[in-house]
Amino acid sequence: MSALDTFIRGLPKAELHLHIEGSLEPEQMFAFARRNRIALPFSSVEEVRAAYAFSNLQDFLDIYYQGAQVLLTEEDFRDLALAYFRRAAADGARHAEIFFDPQTHTDRGVPFAVVADGLLAGMAQAERELGITSKLILCFLRHLSEEAAFETLRQAEPYLDRIVGVGLDSSEVGHPPSKFVRVFKAARERGLKLMAHAGEEGPPDYVHEALDLLGVDRIDHGNRSLEDPVLVERLAREGMTLTVCPLSNLKLCVVDDLKNHPLKRMLDLGLKATINSDDPAYFGGYLGENWIATAKAVGLTRDDLVTLARNSFTGSFLEPAEIDRRLAEIDAYAAANP
Repeated sequence: MSALDTFIRGLPKAELHLHIEGSLEPEQMFAFARRNRIALPFSSVEEVRAAYAFSNLQDFLDIYYQGAQVLLTEEDFRDLALAYFRRAAADGARHAEIFFDPQTHTDRGVPFAVVADGLLAGMAQAERELGITSKLILCFLRHLSEEAAFETLRQAEPYLDRIVGVGLDSSEVGHPPSKFVRVFKAARERGLKLMAHAGEEGPPDYVHEALDLLGVDRIDHGNRSLEDPVLVERLAREGMTLTVCPLSNLKLCVVDDLKNHPLKRMLDLGLKATINSDDPAYFGGYLGENWIATAKAVGLTRDDLVTLARNSFTGSFLEPAEIDRRLAEIDAYAAANP
């Protein structure tokens, strides 16, 4: 392991853009299928990995939803979460804010409570055993209707004291943030934080809509914001956190080469960017791999890495005192590892 790898893996950091269903490894898929007596359309782990050779967001989503069919019980969701947290902790993560897609499960008859209780159990166990804290974010599927999102928010009511916010994911193009103005207003009225995937495959206008119509606290992805200088200046001025996912961008052909990824440019422009893994089982890398591969590809400096780590906590939904404690931990680590 190189000095850079060692420094990055030891650097305290948070993950702010992780879809827990997207951490379902092929081996887990087969294990859960056996446990739940579900027939898979794949004969081997290798065949599943071969199916991951997609080139755009929709091709990925097709297999993503297919894989989720094996998740049926609280035990499945707990085990899925724990497996992710073990990897995150090994990569230096001290905190993670994880997305889940309840509609992916409730639409096939899995009760909301099964999903939420399983994930919350995994989160609690991870904090006890690994010392990694976490928060849960409910995502609405944007290819479905706003009425369906309202129904999901209604099902979530008993859990809103344990869900920090709502997000907006799935197929971006053709499903602008403006489609979900009313349900985001309702979520805000319930005290939830707001975020939306915008500017991944969709245009800069989607980022404008997320800011102006939804009133988001965080932008997920945001790459295409760079096409609009006025938007870039606004994002920098407002200190809006961007949860950037480099290996995901490469896998989905948002960038053609990791060396051309805009993360370094984002930092140079004063944008509050962070590094995250998105759907790591499908995109070839968890948090540490995203940090290391991107640092090497775009030439991130040591100061850049420390800035990214600080951004990951100041962009989180942790309490201010906890953020300050984590920033002090980063500063101490940097000082001890010149």
